[in-house]
Amino acid sequence: MVGIFSLLAKPAISAESISLKPFNAEFVALRSGSDVGQANLALTNIKANHFELIYRSKVSRFFLSDKRFEKTSFENQNNQLVPITYEYKRTGTGPSKYLQVQFNKSLGQIIIDDEQTLEWDGELDNQLFRIDLPSQLAKGVKKIGYDFINYRGEKRHYELEVIQEENLTLPYGNLMAYKVKINRESNKRVTFAWFAPSLNYNLVRLQQFKDGKEQGDMQLKHFSYISPK
Repeated sequence: MVGIFSLLAKPAISAESISLKPFNAEFVALRSGSDVGQANLALTNIKANHFELIYRSKVSRFFLSDKRFEKTSFENQNNQLVPITYEYKRTGTGPSKYLQVQFNKSLGQIIIDDEQTLEWDGELDNQLFRIDLPSQLAKGVKKIGYDFINYRGEKRHYELEVIQEENLTLPYGNLMAYKVKINRESNKRVTFAWFAPSLNYNLVRLQQFKDGKEQGDMQLKHFSYISPK
């Protein structure tokens, strides 16, 4: 379930000019300014209104390693993003983790790992806010809440708020972007995300802190639109 709480006075562009344009975005992963890995986020159009969003990351620091994969299958139904399946995989130092989630609209159910069933009350999956938020920003939305299923298979809630416009210098180049604060139910972690109007309001930077210390900084280094097949 997505709730919109307040709007900017003057939207940057009309909502009609934002669409789901397939893209490929490559990021460099930094920690304390040092290159520790890379990440990739790609949106593809499978057929008609059926899309896939895939995230991959590989990070290593000293003797520690972390490799993650997320895959979202969803439909765009009258400008509403409806999840179908979500897959998460994590390997590297420490325990491995795998999760598969199915969203059954007709039954109103969320099925986790073919074992646990939850009532579906409009929640998104762990990724879809990254695709929905750009269209909301283009409409002038300043605050928005998202209910979703996280990578642990738990229901969670985020409050996202635009806090400022900022000129960024990234490996990709210079961009003006909206800086968004992601407020979690827990206050131990603080995450900031930047979305650039010149790149269809897509994500260009993600920075996370835990107990006041930076945990990681993902910055865009390459972006391209994917042409239809």
